[in-house]
Amino acid sequence: MTGIFPLWKPRGMTSFSAVKEVGRQFKTKKAGHTGTLDPDVEGVLPICLGKATKLVEYLTADTKTYCGEVTLGVSTTTEDASGETVDEAYIEDVMTRHDVEGIFEELTGSIEQVPPMYSAVKIKGKKLYEYAREGKTIERPARQVTIHELKLTSDPLLHEGKVSFTFEVTCSKGTYIRTLCVSIGEKFGYPAHMSSLTREASGAFNRTNCFTLEDLTDAAAKNSQEKLLMSVEQALTRFPIVKVDEETAKKVLQGAILPLHAEAAVDEEVWALYNQREECLALYKKDPKRDGMMKPEKMIRSIHD
Repeated sequence: MTGIFPLWKPRGMTSFSAVKEVGRQFKTKKAGHTGTLDPDVEGVLPICLGKATKLVEYLTADTKTYCGEVTLGVSTTTEDASGETVDEAYIEDVMTRHDVEGIFEELTGSIEQVPPMYSAVKIKGKKLYEYAREGKTIERPARQVTIHELKLTSDPLLHEGKVSFTFEVTCSKGTYIRTLCVSIGEKFGYPAHMSSLTREASGAFNRTNCFTLEDLTDAAAKNSQEKLLMSVEQALTRFPIVKVDEETAKKVLQGAILPLHAEAAVDEEVWALYNQREECLALYKKDPKRDGMMKPEKMIRSIHD
């Protein structure tokens, strides 16, 4: 069973539990997700099965889109609604849409983020949330992330000294939306936290082409769960396609270093090499040691398939 199951993960479930359940329904232990979603977050969580697990690192690197809500006036230990209150400030006047959009503009593009203590980032072989649960705060290096687009989707609302508004953000791998919400608050001079979040899209996967665990259970009862899988080819649409002849296809399956194909655009870094049957055989990249040549980046199929 090879392919990607586009799961709509429910709130209240860890990504690890979701992978375990999907693997159980597909009767395989070879399963992996493509970017952790916190238990309180629902949304798109593509799960790779069988040989498609080779794609995890590439799908994890895909651009992601979220719809969220930020609440100004309260900060928490976890930077979201599940944490304990750290700081509070009473807000008397609500800011305008124009004010918020100005802050959003400042936070669009390449920005630096310090990963939150309650995160799965590893430092000295230990996850940050493990330190946090021990009551420790560890120094974390800032990392560069990209906010491609940040849009305000509701008017700021003042209620009992707190201001909330919703937004949509498209961002790079490794972006913490919780931390982005804290940064929005800092720009206004208030403590803040992420009060709600949904992942709407991850690369080629979005809300409209996802299935729930209930959908999967129903399909498994009819032994038709394979119909819910997306193919490797559907998942790799962001890579430019180079179609090769049968003779070259055999060389690709053997992991050969090949002349840079005429169809391979010079400015691209990775290409998906397809055979004449529209099957993706491998991802190739320019060979830095051999001018005009390309070498395997990741083998998708083998001569034994």
